[in-house]
Amino acid sequence: MADETTTPVEGEEQENALVEQTKVSQWLTKNGFGHELMEIDDTGVEVLQVDRQFLLPFSTALYAYGFNYLQCQGAFDLGPGKDLVSFYHLIKAKDSAHQPQEVRIKVHVPRDDATIPSVYWIWKAADWQERESYDMYGIVYEGHPNLKRILMPEDWVGWPLRKDYISPDFFELQEAY
Repeated sequence: MADETTTPVEGEEQENALVEQTKVSQWLTKNGFGHELMEIDDTGVEVLQVDRQFLLPFSTALYAYGFNYLQCQGAFDLGPGKDLVSFYHLIKAKDSAHQPQEVRIKVHVPRDDATIPSVYWIWKAADWQERESYDMYGIVYEGHPNLKRILMPEDWVGWPLRKDYISPDFFELQEAY
């Protein structure tokens, strides 16, 4: 039979898990990197929101902390008239291969001033991913070495995945040529 003193109570178990999951947020706060802990997603990944002007120092700190692999960068639209969001899913690649530590960063920008510093110089994997976010949502990644359309033709007008995008009439375009 197990000793009662070694068996954690259900509430304590959840609290200990939460403290462990917010370890990155605690380290960032302790070192003066302002951010907002948005949530812990259903897989246990911390989701941190940061202002765009602090993205580069924030990302550099996470790289120094050990998040050396950008698994995914993407964007999404919160709706017509609302913000666009650029997100970054980071992993400590040298951690245990079974369960590496992960964190996700979100940066909200207004759609009429959608500019964010590029993290290409920290994680080279951002190259094509930032280009795709630019092409589909019109988010400009300042400092990116080759920010141009990657999926749509160079002369395409608009950002096709924005929720307020109006698709051009195919026949109207055809008659123009």
